[in-house]
Amino acid sequence: MARDSSFAVWITGLPASGKSTVARSLVSRLHELGINVAVLESDTLRKMFSGTNEYGETERSYFYESLAFIAGTLVQHGVSVVIDATANRRTYRDRARQRIPQFIEVYVECPLEICIQRDPKGIYRAALDGKAQFVPGLQVEYEPPPAPDLRVDGTSEVPPDAANRVIEVLTTKGFLDK
Repeated sequence: MARDSSFAVWITGLPASGKSTVARSLVSRLHELGINVAVLESDTLRKMFSGTNEYGETERSYFYESLAFIAGTLVQHGVSVVIDATANRRTYRDRARQRIPQFIEVYVECPLEICIQRDPKGIYRAALDGKAQFVPGLQVEYEPPPAPDLRVDGTSEVPPDAANRVIEVLTTKGFLDK
């Protein structure tokens, strides 16, 4: 499989839904195909963009606009991108789709109860203990994509299988050749 053009894959879902695991599997699979990608992981970038690490609506809007700008710039310069970010509002992801023609949205669907049980970073626990606010699914709404390019079952789908399905979508859309 050869690279036809650069592209962006935005992997969205509730915190602890399995986004990062799917992203890692996708990046690994793309590397196997000889495609180098930049990974834009929201937790890492948020620390760089904001010394305060705030999560209010204004901060989120600025952060996701910046993320879409960076992803779009990379794609324009021939670098494919995997974005691993909740982006709780549809409008955040829609801005990226408008900016990047070679864009797909992958929704890792997982019930909130399962995400709370997993909670690897402790954000749900912090929210339930009153130490964190603005956690998607609890204090702020998460707006799932109404028509994602791909829906992944975050409770049962094996991440390498999800990664292969993402590659199928990229191929079908003409962003990768066989």
